[in-house]
Amino acid sequence: MQSYTTGELCILVRGHLQGPDDILIRGVNILHDAGPADIAFIGDVEHARAWPTCTAAAALVSEDLKLTCDQPGRALIQVPNADLAMAEVLERFAPPLPTVPPGIHPSAVLDPSAKVADSAAVGPGSVIGPNVTIGGDTVLHGHVTVLDETHIGTACVIWPGTVIRERCRIGNRCILHANTVIGADGFGYRPAPDGSGLVKIPQIGTVEIGDDVEIGAGTCIDRGKFSATTVGSMTKIDNLCQIAHGCRIGRGCVIAGLCGIAGSVTIGDGAILGGKVGIKDHVRIGDGARLAACAAVMNDVPPGKTWAGMPAKDARVALRELAAVNRLPKLIKALRTSTAQDTGSPGSPAEAR
Repeated sequence: MQSYTTGELCILVRGHLQGPDDILIRGVNILHDAGPADIAFIGDVEHARAWPTCTAAAALVSEDLKLTCDQPGRALIQVPNADLAMAEVLERFAPPLPTVPPGIHPSAVLDPSAKVADSAAVGPGSVIGPNVTIGGDTVLHGHVTVLDETHIGTACVIWPGTVIRERCRIGNRCILHANTVIGADGFGYRPAPDGSGLVKIPQIGTVEIGDDVEIGAGTCIDRGKFSATTVGSMTKIDNLCQIAHGCRIGRGCVIAGLCGIAGSVTIGDGAILGGKVGIKDHVRIGDGARLAACAAVMNDVPPGKTWAGMPAKDARVALRELAAVNRLPKLIKALRTSTAQDTGSPGSPAEAR
């Protein structure tokens, strides 16, 4: 692992240094676990309080916290945003990722009609179907499956176990983490007219993913019933998300883990979905809308609004309702006491509780 002085790191993040510029930093860690050769980061008041007693040699600190360093042999680097500055530092300390050399591994199975750029890499045990095209500098790690007529752009990274079904399109510089599934059948069934069971509706559409999209491990994006399920450029999707057939997700969206998005949902540019958000089919989420974790969305969300709750609604309304519910036990107790006094009865022990 690399090592840097506090002065070098300060220049890297364009910060303001308090303390010595020659402290050698060999690692990065969270504040409470950081040792005397580590740098940590401080982005809130709680962690700022812990700085005097921790053993970190240095820390990146957000300027608005007004933290000072008066301990010998330690340093603070003040920056506008400690999280963003830490991202730059982590890039310098990150160990190299596993690589696959350019070319096609001898154990990979490649259809003769597939076109793989010379600078692309296809790892061991991968399967590339008929008429697939894979762009330059794209890396497929081991046991990736790409089926017929799929197109993958340039400089993508596809991690092991990923399956990309037939006729899908992946843009440039995308990252698909392990066991992602792109283009599985949409969940479409109707009761059989004779009552004998369910009729499976063919899903003849595709999936189209823009540029610079990152998709987390175990996430599934289903193909459209008629046309394409689409994900706009720069969108980031976390692990274990379900995106159903016919959804249209805009540019620059953030979708946290365990979200479940039903069929034909439209999500506008720049929307943010917290973890475990569930969205009913055919709902529209406006540009820049934000959905709090575990929100159950049953209706359209206007652009720029923040919704929360089950069912989801404007977050201010949801919080007022939650506060009212939390006051109910005291209100019920007061009501019982008042009723008992009005009737002249002390009330039962159960009522008093």
